Amino acid sequence: MNVSDTQTVKWWALRVAYNKGQKVKHELDRLTIENFLPMTYRMVIRGERKVKYLVPAINNLIFARCSFDKLKEYHDSTELPVRYIIDRSNAAPVSVPDRQMNSFIAVAGQPDQQVIYLEPDVKGWQKGDMVRITGGVFAGAEGHFLRLKGDRRVVVSINGIAAVATAFIHPSLVERITLI
Repeated sequence: MNVSDTQTVKWWALRVAYNKGQKVKHELDRLTIENFLPMTYRMVIRGERKVKYLVPAINNLIFARCSFDKLKEYHDSTELPVRYIIDRSNAAPVSVPDRQMNSFIAVAGQPDQQVIYLEPDVKGWQKGDMVRITGGVFAGAEGHFLRLKGDRRVVVSINGIAAVATAFIHPSLVERITLI
């Protein structure tokens, strides 16, 4: 990674051991480092009552948006167990393009919706058209239009790290796009 690259603000994927994602999030918030921790609601039975809790949707994963220099400074100073996710092809920490991360946040940032978290490289997926959602709570998100669990959904994937599928999307709310 060259010097100018270490100053560029990017989204970075980080592993957080021992389910410390929310603590890392609070620390990053305190340091004013933009971050995203995918959350979802889980139902737990406590005695005779069902209780709804907001919990991390993907264990041990958080995203931070800053320069690599600032991320390294945080990594070296924190006592929390934070690791870079390394891209095996170039042995560098994984960064996520803004456009891809914005689509992921648009879908995964809706814990009240019926989103489905998937393995990032599921072999059973069939390639669908690349689409942009034009209306509703997921408006602006871009991903592949697929049929999953009997419904038409848009799957937003961050290569090798995470994937999330929207709730049912009516075909009138999507437009086909071509990537340049």
